[in-house]
Amino acid sequence: MFKKTKISALLTLVLAMLLITAGCGTAANDNTGSQASSVEKQSPETAEKVELIVSAAASMTDALKEIQLAYETKNPNIKLNFNFGASGALQQQIEQGAPADLFLSAATKNMNALVEKQLIDADQQKNVLSNEVVAVVSTDGQVSVTGVDDLSKSDVRNIAIGIPESVPAGGYAKEALTSAKLWDSLQSKMVQAKDVRQVLQYVETGNADIGFVYKTDALTSDKVKVAFAVDPTTYTPVEYPIGIVKATKHSKEAEDFYAYLQTQEALDVFVKYGFSVIH
Repeated sequence: MFKKTKISALLTLVLAMLLITAGCGTAANDNTGSQASSVEKQSPETAEKVELIVSAAASMTDALKEIQLAYETKNPNIKLNFNFGASGALQQQIEQGAPADLFLSAATKNMNALVEKQLIDADQQKNVLSNEVVAVVSTDGQVSVTGVDDLSKSDVRNIAIGIPESVPAGGYAKEALTSAKLWDSLQSKMVQAKDVRQVLQYVETGNADIGFVYKTDALTSDKVKVAFAVDPTTYTPVEYPIGIVKATKHSKEAEDFYAYLQTQEALDVFVKYGFSVIH
């Protein structure tokens, strides 16, 4: 009887030890699972994206949207958020403290103003592209214009132009018309627009008989055609500088995109849309 009791006690002890061992194994597995879960949370794929705000001239819209697709595909941790508009208006926004990491202007004067106010470092801005000013008419229109002198004709009722003070394309057009001694006499026909893309829209919709835009804008629309190219000797050369805003909170990412915009891959896209590269 004593032997049976002893054997029974031993069996109970062995069983208890097995249960304890199994429990430890489960806890270890739980620990491992918890660690794996922690690693997954820290994986690059789930890391928070860095958003770069790029204030860019409206005339760069199409080229930059294509560049955005290529850049974000190669850099999944970056989200590019473009703020398109007239360069003068974008300059004022940056001066007033609006968030921006990079500035892409259609005129050097707007970039220079920000450099002078120490909002952009002179060493972190560069003239990269150039463009040309052209006059466009609707493909459905009946107006025949072959040069600036034809703008005085009675059948030319409305001339669309970007606000010269804030829209570089409008400023260049004003220079050319002033050079031709036509600026004052054409004032009654002028329809001013907030940026160069609105000028294009006015001509496309028939709200203006003719409009002054960049060659690159004319190439984006099948609803307009170039009536004539404006004599480049009558206006300041159209140069596009790009720069990094000092107030950026993402210096490294901004510098990387700034460098990418100067690579052959990005420049080829700009050329595709009609820009010329400044060497």
